[in-house]
Amino acid sequence: MKSDLPKPLHEVCGTSMVMHVVHSLESLPLVATVIVVGHRAADVTSHVQHHAPAWARIQFATQQEQNGTGDAAAVGLTGVTADDRAKATVVLVMPGDTPLLTSHTIDRLLTEHSEAKNAATVLTAVLDDPTGYGRIVRDTGGNVVRIVEHRDASPDELNIREINTGIYLFDFDLFGPALAGIGTNNSQSEYYLTDVVAVLASSGHTVGSVIAPASETAGVNDPQQLAEAEREMLKRIQGR
Repeated sequence: MKSDLPKPLHEVCGTSMVMHVVHSLESLPLVATVIVVGHRAADVTSHVQHHAPAWARIQFATQQEQNGTGDAAAVGLTGVTADDRAKATVVLVMPGDTPLLTSHTIDRLLTEHSEAKNAATVLTAVLDDPTGYGRIVRDTGGNVVRIVEHRDASPDELNIREINTGIYLFDFDLFGPALAGIGTNNSQSEYYLTDVVAVLASSGHTVGSVIAPASETAGVNDPQQLAEAEREMLKRIQGR
């Protein structure tokens, strides 16, 4: 981002990206919201504590080393108390840099997950240029069987235009054991959260999906993308 400010604290229309993500959860019956922090953890924690509404039930967990998205998810589970574990039925995993995601799309994800009785449901998008994104690989029945990262994809997989947005819904009881089944056999030698999908599918569980508008799921990784997110948010505010 070419800035000393932690990425989740960069603002879109006057509100930090992480708080846009928190506010997108307002319609959900939350048991807990665990925010995984790492770089400049104290700054992010202080900001969220100051701005988060009580209904969000915010808790924090610290990822000491950047060992991948799978490790971050495992760290996040440690932030769920025993009492909350007893109440939880699903886990919604979201990155902190998707300020344009709407509560309507999250509701669609939950509805599909529940009605289809999926073990996991992935939010996907279809892009004209999917360069850099993980690709959604399906079986002949249309079920998601794995997600392959761009750098690990074969030439045929690189032709797939349906991409992973980094937003998932998992059955709570299946999520922890599936996380324990992933490894680091990839180009980054990291724990990929995407590998949980393959673990569940190969165990006979159904992994479904919901296709979201690409405009809602774009991440923000540089100043240009931040400016694009600002323009998109302004269009919504102005009702265009």
